[in-house]
Formats: sequence, C-alpha cells, structure tokens
Amino acid sequence: MANRQSFKQRVIRDFLLNKYLYVMMIPVIAYYVIFHYAPMYGAVIAFKDYSPMKGILGSDWAGLKHFQDFFNSYYFERILKNTILISVYSLLFEFPMPILLALMINEVRNRTFKRLTQTITYMPYFISLVVICGIITDFTNADGLINRLFMLLGYDGQAMLQKPELFRPIYILSEIWQRIGWESIIYIAALMNIDQEQYEAARMDGANRFKQMIHITLPGIVPIIAIMLILRMGNLLNVGFEKIILLYNPITYETADVISSFVYRKGLLEFGWSYSSAVGLFNSVINLVLLITANYISRKVSKSSLW
Repeated sequence: MANRQSFKQRVIRDFLLNKYLYVMMIPVIAYYVIFHYAPMYGAVIAFKDYSPMKGILGSDWAGLKHFQDFFNSYYFERILKNTILISVYSLLFEFPMPILLALMINEVRNRTFKRLTQTITYMPYFISLVVICGIITDFTNADGLINRLFMLLGYDGQAMLQKPELFRPIYILSEIWQRIGWESIIYIAALMNIDQEQYEAARMDGANRFKQMIHITLPGIVPIIAIMLILRMGNLLNVGFEKIILLYNPITYETADVISSFVYRKGLLEFGWSYSSAVGLFNSVINLVLLITANYISRKVSKSSLW
C-alpha cells in the first residue's frame, strides 16, 4: 500500500511540475483517439452485411463471407501482386535515395550551395499532389516534354501513362523526385550529431573522406536507418491511393491497381462498404505482421528497434 501511495504521489508531483507539458499533449492524444482509435470500431463492418439504414449494430452478421469473396475473386492476385511490387520497388529504389542525398550534402563544404541544394530538393514535397500528378501527366503525354526529347533521339512519342508496363517506373521515379529532399532531413539531423572528434582522429590516422564516410558517417546513422526501415516495413502495403487514382486508368489497372485504390473503388464508388472494409482490414493485419517481424529482426541484428 505504501508503494502504491508513493507512486501516486510521484505521479501527482510530476503532473504539477510539468502541467503545461501535459496540457500541450491533450490535442495530440485527442487526435489519435478521435481519428485513429475510435474508428477502429468500424472494422466490425467487415464481418457484417452493412446497411446504412440499419447501422453497424443492426446490420446482419456475415462472418468471414467478405474475406472469402475477396480471396476467391479475380482481383485478389492482381492487386496483391501490384501492391507488393510497387512497395518493394519503392523500398529498393526510393528508400536509399534520401540517405545518399544526406551523405552527399554532408560532404559539401560550401554552405550556400548546400542550402540551395536542400531548398531545391525540398520544394516538390510541398507542391500539391494534384499539381504533381498534372505535371507528370503533361510531361508523359504523346506531345509532352519527355516524349519530345525521345522523338529527337528517333523514338515515336506515345502517351506513357496509357502503357501498363511503364506505370510502375513512372510512379517510383516521381516518388523519388517528390520525397527525396524531405525524407533526407532526418538523416541530415542524425549526421549533425556525430562526434566530430572521430573525424579528427580518422584524419590523423590518414583516412580520406571516403573512408571516413564508410567507417564513421554510415555507422553513426545506422540506428536511424534501422528505425526508418522498420517504419517503412510497417507501411509496406500502404501504397497511397491518392496518387494512384490520379495517375491510373482502366487501361493500366493490370499493373497500377493496388489494395488502397481497390478499396476506394469498391467502398466509395460501388458502395460495397463491408467488402471494402474486409479488404482494408486484411491489409492492416498484413502490415502489422510485417511491422512486428521487421522490429524483431532489427532488434536481433542491429540492436535498434521501436520496442
């Protein structure tokens, strides 16, 4: 009882000492409760034949029917394949780019050039996604800038977004261009925290800048890379549907349609609420498994993890 009382007293004392910090936490906690935890109740729709007239509680119970329909449908293999391929390509090609950019910026000694480079690479991230997709569409049209350059080299100009085999490369390259600068910020911040005395000792031992980068810089940001990789693995199948929807069309569904865009079409356009909820819940469960697995492997291999 004494221990409980002392713990309670410590909590009250900490609250009184940091009451303004706790007050500042209220909007953040409220945001997650209202927009992330409370909506989880709606996941029960996936197990019902949901009808807006009957409501969630009044709708008939369907069990695993919608999951079985999805697993047995023609679309299951296609959208799962597209989602995995786009996610894996993004992990292989887009994830390392901010790290490389941060390393290159770190090696630049001219502060003006460094700031100019950072500003230019940050800018695409702050442009509206609708504008970004409009630029991509205009540039890849039959008479767009990219096709005109290809025509100068003797190739025929064709609307690239009308060709299923080109959708994934266009999507990944545009993701790199749009996100590389913004995602490099956290790595640049991590580089600034590396002890500069290590570089001085390495220079005294005759190590050039490349060897310093390999033996000091990279090991110094490995924990941050591990954490970011775990977070990326946890969202591996969460390919943003907004950009997909703005760029794809029925001709490119074969290679462009992913789980999130399929849920959007089935749930909002075709009013298949229960079916789309089942698909979305399946996606969330897979992401949770990937997150736990990636965290376990990272903890065993690099001793860095989220928990």
